[in-house]
Amino acid sequence: MRTDTTPLVRLEDYRPSDFLIDRVELDVKLHPTGTRVTATLFMKPNPEGRSDAPLVLDGDELNFKSVALNGNPLPPDEFEASPHSLTIPQAPRQPFSLTIETELNPTANTKLMGLYRSSGNYCTQCEAEGFRRITYFLDRPDVMSVYTTRIEADRSEAPVLLGNGNLVESGTIEGSDRHYAVWHDPHPKPSYLFALVGGRLGRVAKAFTTASGRQVELAIYVEPGKEDRADYALDALERSMRWDEEVFGCEYDLDVFNIVAVSDFNMGAMENKGLNIFNDKYVLASPETATDMDYAHIEAIIAHEYFHNWSGNRVTCRDWFQLCLKEGLTVFRDQEFSSDERSRPVHRIAEVKTLRARQFLEDSSPLSHPVRPTQYREINNFYTATVYEKGAEIVRMLKTIIGDEDFRRGMDLYFERCDGTAATVEDFLGAFADVTGRDLSHFARWYEQSGTPRVKVTGHYDPDAQTYRLDFAQSTPPTPGQIKKEPMAIPVLLALVSRDGSPIAGSCDRVDPRGVFLFDKAADSITFTGVASLPVPSLFRGFSAPVKVSLDLPSEELLVLLRHDTDAFNRWQAAQTVAMRLLAAHAAGKPVVDAEVAAFSSALCSFMDRDALDDPAFAALVVTLPSEADIAQEIGQDVDPDAIHCARTEMRRRIGQATMKHLLRFYESLAASGGYSPDAASAGRRALRNACLDLIAAADPDTGAALATAQLEAAGNMTDRLASLSVLTTLPGASREAAIAAFGDRYRNEPLVLDKWFTLQAAIPEDGTLERVKALMEHPAFSIANPNRVRALIGSFAMLNQVQFNRADGAGYRFLASIVLRADELNPQLAARLLTAFSTWRMMNATRRAHAEQALQSIAQKPNLSRDVGDIVSRSLETGQSK
Repeated sequence: MRTDTTPLVRLEDYRPSDFLIDRVELDVKLHPTGTRVTATLFMKPNPEGRSDAPLVLDGDELNFKSVALNGNPLPPDEFEASPHSLTIPQAPRQPFSLTIETELNPTANTKLMGLYRSSGNYCTQCEAEGFRRITYFLDRPDVMSVYTTRIEADRSEAPVLLGNGNLVESGTIEGSDRHYAVWHDPHPKPSYLFALVGGRLGRVAKAFTTASGRQVELAIYVEPGKEDRADYALDALERSMRWDEEVFGCEYDLDVFNIVAVSDFNMGAMENKGLNIFNDKYVLASPETATDMDYAHIEAIIAHEYFHNWSGNRVTCRDWFQLCLKEGLTVFRDQEFSSDERSRPVHRIAEVKTLRARQFLEDSSPLSHPVRPTQYREINNFYTATVYEKGAEIVRMLKTIIGDEDFRRGMDLYFERCDGTAATVEDFLGAFADVTGRDLSHFARWYEQSGTPRVKVTGHYDPDAQTYRLDFAQSTPPTPGQIKKEPMAIPVLLALVSRDGSPIAGSCDRVDPRGVFLFDKAADSITFTGVASLPVPSLFRGFSAPVKVSLDLPSEELLVLLRHDTDAFNRWQAAQTVAMRLLAAHAAGKPVVDAEVAAFSSALCSFMDRDALDDPAFAALVVTLPSEADIAQEIGQDVDPDAIHCARTEMRRRIGQATMKHLLRFYESLAASGGYSPDAASAGRRALRNACLDLIAAADPDTGAALATAQLEAAGNMTDRLASLSVLTTLPGASREAAIAAFGDRYRNEPLVLDKWFTLQAAIPEDGTLERVKALMEHPAFSIANPNRVRALIGSFAMLNQVQFNRADGAGYRFLASIVLRADELNPQLAARLLTAFSTWRMMNATRRAHAEQALQSIAQKPNLSRDVGDIVSRSLETGQSK
């Protein structure tokens, strides 16, 4: 096995920088292959650093040209320059300036880190350690500087020049076609928030007035001709700015806020101060090209990056171990925004589905790590669901425990106390401890321990005493190499539900008036008094903690919750739990009890009759069965994806047949009338209608094919068009292939729509799909150098197609391994993200495990792997590492 020799970076080894950079003046002369960067750094020794330390500036594949100290060129014997560092052994012990010149080739930068070109436009990506690919620097988040950036370019090539902060000067270089722009950001920031853009770009803009009356110009820059597709993103930006003022008291602080959409980007978007750079899939939208989900993602990600202005920019993280401090907190903030803008129950369910699909899986895999890791080899590999989604759940639990009012007071104190600083998790929790007087040291274990806690609950009813007792026990499976985990502080939001829907008057002095019980021991019990009849417990309402719950309620009691619980999340969860029991049993080869399927189907019909039209988006979630990946997680070991696929296919057929009259009635009654709108209510109606179509096709392929074909032909928006094509991909035959071909031809000039086309085909769970994916790699629209194309085709095959990626002959594993090695030579971050598809390999059955391990070993044995891929493959193969 390959052992990754990249040095470990440890939280316990943190020490302040030996030098600080107060001010940075950059002069960037853009050129496709020979960009010149002159950086003048105004530096000083750090009083908290070592007094005898050399000055070592970070670099990454830099082409060094010159260095001067206080304006005087340094003699060669007084410094050491390499592509990866610039060292001055005897740096001054008083304030000084350092002027460094480097040369870059943006066109050749396929890593998409630092300065690169995307569709002919120049742009940057500097988080986490990309600024060192532009100039030598103290490239760490606790070195905060004020930046002034002068950008120069040929006007014909780059008429638009953008930088951080406010535009302070612009003009033309006399006697040439070149022009320049000078941008100044008055707010000190770490280098990872630096950005510049130059190119040919269209613009949409509007004015925004802040709560204090300041005027801010909002602008979004896109490829020329796509300006009309940026209107929704601009509207989402304005709404998120107003929401942040009203809910968190956070007002914007510059004269302009610019967003630029680029087609080649490793991430979703980046929160650079005043100049957010976005993957264009999270900006561009029109009814013809974007689905309802696309609109919702644009809204959420626009908000997320804007919210970073305070939770990430004004208050940044001291070191990369504190990444959750900006990302987890900001995910929580964008989730709250989306919940206020849309259906809160629906959005909460979507959050939990994502958490379980990605983070719970990560927690049970070789890539498990705490929300605040204690060590890493490559920080790019820790932009994970654990840091983001579980980090957000921790913030939500804190709010649940202390209450809304104290949470707002704590946030206000945190922003006030830490504004302009690089903070830690301790600083964050300290603000809430100070406003509430609570000791949060026990709660802090959520940041320190990896793994998903498991909570077992048993109920005991005493009809004579009219009491109902709940016994709780918690445990967290140890990560390989770790000692036993300590009990967590788990907020349990709960209620008792009667079997007929009537109120239950029971009370418990350990449950606060909001219904919260803080379970913070290995085992504990609470007792309700005055309970006149046997209740059904509704636990972890709203998913009040990211735990796995074991509560042995019979299915008929779970269906009581579906019918009568006032908590929407637990109504959905009850339906999912009943469905999961049926699916897992069927996948294990156990006979399916017809009466149980009939009871579940009858409950779904009753639910649809009574509640579906109140919130159609919620109803769509209730009638959708758990995914094949969900079932695999539930089984947990010796997984056979073929058996799971057969079980889910059969269960969809049976439930569809049992509910067919309802499905057809709702499908017809929810038919669109009028034009398209992406609002939540309209999107919800489309979601339920298309969920009905999916079950109809599962139960009666002929009827489903006819309805899907008609919908595809008549659809006036991408949501309905893609949903009908998705249904047709489940029905093999010539008509399916004709529909797929027609869709591809219709959108041959729309890369983001072709991504959806790639995804649908990559997810077809049939023999022949692997060959289809290989053929699609030759499609003119596909490029191994474009992350969106690779994620749409290769990523979808590996992440969504449980059957074909996990083929019993290992061909799916070998294919992905070959793509990872190929991508690693161009874009290590992209390759490493693809490689995480192997995170489930240990839960597969023995034959598949052997094939997966061989594929991982083939990667590990390849010489000259990037740090990104080397780190992931090493951790994937290790069995006893400490996290």
